Amino acid sequence: MERAREAQEHEGERDGAGRRSATAAFALELLVHGVGGTTPEEMLGDPRTVRITGDWTAAVYRRADDADAERRPEDYRGRPVPEAYVWCNLTSGNSARALWLLLLPFMVANLAHWMRPTTTGRPRTVRLYGLIVRLLGLTLTVLLVAAACEVALDLGAWQCAGTRACAARHPWLGFLSPAGADAGWWSLPGRRLALAALVPMALTLLLWYLSHRTWSAYESQQPVSRTAEPGEEEHRTALGRPGFWYGRRLVARLRAAHTAAGLLTVAAALGSAAARHDRRHGAVALQSLGWLVASALLAGAVAVVWVVCSRGRTEQRLDQDLDRRLVRWLPWGALAVLLLTMVYAGWSRPGWRSAGRLPGDTTFGALALVQGALVVALGIVAHVLHRARPDTRTAMRGQAGPAVAMLACALGGVMSGGVAQRVADWLDGTGQAMAGPPVVLTWQASTIPPLLLVLLVLSGWLAWRTRLLRRAETGAVERDHPGEPGDPARTLRIASTRALAALTDRAPLVIGLMSAVTLVLGAVALVGAFAANDTPEGAARGTGPLVRGAAETAQGLGSWLIGVGFLLFVTWGRRAYKDASARRTIGILWDVGTFWPRAAHPFAPPCYAERAVPDLTWRMAAWTGTTGGRLVLSGHSQGSVLAAAAAWQLGPSARKRVALLTYGSPLERLYGRWFPAYFGPASLSSLHREVDCWRNLFRRTDPIGGPIGLPGDCGPQVDRPPLRDPLAYGRTKEHPLPAPILGHSDYQADPAFDEERRRLLARLRSGLPGPRPADAPAGPEPAEPDSGPGKARPGPGT
Repeated sequence: MERAREAQEHEGERDGAGRRSATAAFALELLVHGVGGTTPEEMLGDPRTVRITGDWTAAVYRRADDADAERRPEDYRGRPVPEAYVWCNLTSGNSARALWLLLLPFMVANLAHWMRPTTTGRPRTVRLYGLIVRLLGLTLTVLLVAAACEVALDLGAWQCAGTRACAARHPWLGFLSPAGADAGWWSLPGRRLALAALVPMALTLLLWYLSHRTWSAYESQQPVSRTAEPGEEEHRTALGRPGFWYGRRLVARLRAAHTAAGLLTVAAALGSAAARHDRRHGAVALQSLGWLVASALLAGAVAVVWVVCSRGRTEQRLDQDLDRRLVRWLPWGALAVLLLTMVYAGWSRPGWRSAGRLPGDTTFGALALVQGALVVALGIVAHVLHRARPDTRTAMRGQAGPAVAMLACALGGVMSGGVAQRVADWLDGTGQAMAGPPVVLTWQASTIPPLLLVLLVLSGWLAWRTRLLRRAETGAVERDHPGEPGDPARTLRIASTRALAALTDRAPLVIGLMSAVTLVLGAVALVGAFAANDTPEGAARGTGPLVRGAAETAQGLGSWLIGVGFLLFVTWGRRAYKDASARRTIGILWDVGTFWPRAAHPFAPPCYAERAVPDLTWRMAAWTGTTGGRLVLSGHSQGSVLAAAAAWQLGPSARKRVALLTYGSPLERLYGRWFPAYFGPASLSSLHREVDCWRNLFRRTDPIGGPIGLPGDCGPQVDRPPLRDPLAYGRTKEHPLPAPILGHSDYQADPAFDEERRRLLARLRSGLPGPRPADAPAGPEPAEPDSGPGKARPGPGT
């Protein structure tokens, strides 16, 4: 019996070894689509697909005929098994994604965190850079909640409900008005403010809920847990660290801090109004209670700043600690302070009447001053880091992060000012009954016309440069097609497409100039608001007609523009909520802006890469570990960025079994320049050394994709020479109809795609382990694999 059992075990082992050797003989082709998404049917070129693994949010699909490929590896000799990873529902799924438009300033601030210049050493300076961005993100949360307080407490409960004419125009405010016929318990100023405080409190709790919901769905996806191989730690890049794509602990800490900051902001707005009255006319008991509230607010603010300053995360391992006491008790403590402040403000104070504005000028002015100081400090730190290791390819010489942070503050200011201005206009139709929003918001709105004027001049200069480049490209197009009948109109279209695609490389100039102008105009608005203590129109009284006319025009046009911008913003969000195509467009925006983890702001839209990168890594590690086979990782556009990030997460031995094919890739053109610390030349070179082979395809007509610029191991360069676009200049036998200008799409339509794909698959099958020297000539064209029945070819949707 024992001998028979041993014989069966040996026979099973031989069968298993045979199956493993057979499966190792074929390859897997894993396709990853780009921005905008697609369907698995389009990616695989087959209407019959099945989900292999994953859920309705993100999953891996195969053709129905290939679902059991591992059980019959002999059927796939000479051809790969195609798979498609579809992740578009991570960013453009249900209609709730439209609400993410409200989080746009937070997303932009989070991008600034990852735009740190690359450097060697200087760990304290690197930590200081991250600290400044986190503090800047905290000010954005306070700004948003302060804007809600301005609308609900100041404009609604204090000014409109406290004014007879305004309250008469809005009957729903009658129970809050002391002059109304049904004036009652809620008509006292403090109680009106306490009731109105529920609006910004609800907004803060909504942000907490959205962040917690997405945190449970995105940050909770654990990356592959594995043991580091010998020597791996010495050469590991930032994106290859085990805990890089697992920000669960950091987001939980920041969410608790920002939620507490929002609640404390509401308490400060509510308590300051009551304390201002008590300092003049209040009883001793109320003054004492006011000091208690102020002390609690100060203690809460110190706790929030401490939590934000202490990063509380490590990327060197999977950090499972959630700091549950801190995450739980900090928001609850802030809520208790807010409830105490409501009781304090709602206390009866005879003789207290609403007049003028609440102290909003001080609040918004202080926020603008702090944000400006933080942006300047961030610029100094970024300069120090960039100077330690200068790189000519880095966008704006390392100042991309501060410039983007300035734009985040500007977006927050426009949104808060737009809300306040539109609500004030709606409540006070005559423009005479209410004092209106804070003066500093009016000054900030008045800076929009000169900012748009600068943008208009810059657009004119770019148009002129594009025209010159189009003229140069016209000659290049003619030289690319010698001996063919000339077609001036088609030549002009091709040259125009190339010239417009080159505008992407001008983005650093545009963003840098607009950020600098925004910083200067913001400083002018701040000085003007506090020096004149009046609106621009009021400050210009008594001056010459030219200055007075310019001030009146800037104030009126700025107020109109900020109102129109806010209405367009709301309209776009409403349309996206109802229209799937508009929601898909917003999803494309998030595809680009939410690749990075939420390291600076917890209320930013969630990072889809914290789900997509572990998905891809798990799939590649599981497949190579189970079958012993090799695979081609094929990524288009943003999919190439996900592919590179997933390849970094693999162990060195598994990474050597992967060949990388990228096309329309922004890895160097966008990510390498704007995020040099993570996709700079050193990081891309390490990826190139560690994968089996890497080939990259790009076009001159592509505004997103570009060359990688590295020497190759399966050819002289990683980059294939620029693909022809269009494939045919005129009508030919192969293209009897005019060939389209493809730009960023349909790379699979070019014969070069199949050629490079065949080359990579042939290299994987041959088992060539080592890289070829950079100066070695390319080998002969490998024979095309046997197509066999039902050979898969990727569809045009990727």
